[in-house]
Amino acid sequence: MVGVRSRPAPAGSAAVSALVAGIDEAGRGPLAGPVVVAAVVFDPSRPRINGLDDSKQLAHARREELYARIVDRALAWHVVAIEATEIDRINIYQATMLGMRRAIEAVAHVAGLARIDGNAIPPGLPCAAEAWVGGDARDRSIAAASILAKVTRDRAMLALHGEFPAYGFDGHKGYGTPAHLAALRAHGPCPQHRRSFAPVREAGARDLFAAG
Repeated sequence: MVGVRSRPAPAGSAAVSALVAGIDEAGRGPLAGPVVVAAVVFDPSRPRINGLDDSKQLAHARREELYARIVDRALAWHVVAIEATEIDRINIYQATMLGMRRAIEAVAHVAGLARIDGNAIPPGLPCAAEAWVGGDARDRSIAAASILAKVTRDRAMLALHGEFPAYGFDGHKGYGTPAHLAALRAHGPCPQHRRSFAPVREAGARDLFAAG
């Protein structure tokens, strides 16, 4: 689940160093599915996209509309998904940092600064970086990244609902809602559940998908 588009970078290293890559994630808290990280670089010479905001503040239809505009107008964008098995292997924090680093690496050729939503900066980045708490409401490139990450993850969870309809992924998108917890108790975890998360681990005794 990786998408990338890159237009030619502005001429000169000074022009590249002045551009900002906004970075945001979706899906750190759910009990199932991937954590998704997006990076977006805008060309300041192109018209701005109206209505960019924190994806959580936008209706589904508006997010989809803005997603199409972002991927059409961005100078560069990249989306990375870290799957549940990798989250279980290295933990959700490290998985998020890994996704951020991969997303930044993909657009660093056109941006001299990564501006990350949150309070943590992944190690080993190929460019300068700064963390902005609440950045998805303060910076349009971060807001755009939040929309790409959210839309991409929601689409992935709809696809997982087709594979595992008993869990209701189309509704709660993997978050620990009462309906999701009830499904976990009834059916145990599926292969897309994060077994390192306590509610999933506790339901593991009824794991109907375990090898054996």
